[in-house]
Amino acid sequence: MKLQATATNIFRDPYLLIAFGFGSGLSKFAPGTAGTLLAIPLYLLLIQLGAPLYVVIVLLATLVGIWICDVASERLGVHDHSGIVWDEIVGLWITMIAIPATLQSIACGFVLFRLFDIVKPWPIRWLDQNVKGGFGIMVDDVLAAMMANICLQILFYSGVLYSGAT
Repeated sequence: MKLQATATNIFRDPYLLIAFGFGSGLSKFAPGTAGTLLAIPLYLLLIQLGAPLYVVIVLLATLVGIWICDVASERLGVHDHSGIVWDEIVGLWITMIAIPATLQSIACGFVLFRLFDIVKPWPIRWLDQNVKGGFGIMVDDVLAAMMANICLQILFYSGVLYSGAT
C-alpha cells in the first residue's frame, strides 16, 4: 500500500521523516529550497567538528541518503517526490566542502547550488531523467553540488569572495 505524503505519515515514518528533511519537504512552496535552507544551520553545526569529520559525515549522509530516498520513493510510489529533500540537504553540505564558512560564502553556495539543481545543465538533467531509485534521486544533486563547489572555489581563488582569514 502506497502512503500519501501527509504530515501525519511523514512524521510517523522515520525514513520519510529524514527524506522529507524533518518536515521541510512538506513546504507548499519550493520544498527543495526549504530543504536547502534547513541544511544551513545543520551545516553550521557540522563544521564545528572539523574538516575531516565533516567530509566523512557528508560522505555517509550521501550513501545513507541513497537508501533513505529509495525507501521513501517506494513507500510513496513516486520516483523523486518533490517533498524528498534529503538530496538538497546533502547537496548544500557538498557545495560547502573546503569553503570558508562566511555569510557571503554560505549565501553564494546556496544560490549556486539551487541554480545548478533547478536549471540542471548537462549532464545533471540527463542523470535526473535516466537514473532511477535512491541513487537517481541523490546523484543529480551531488553533481549539482560539485559544480557549485567548483564555482565557489574559483570565486575564492580569484579573490571575488574573501575568506575573512588574516
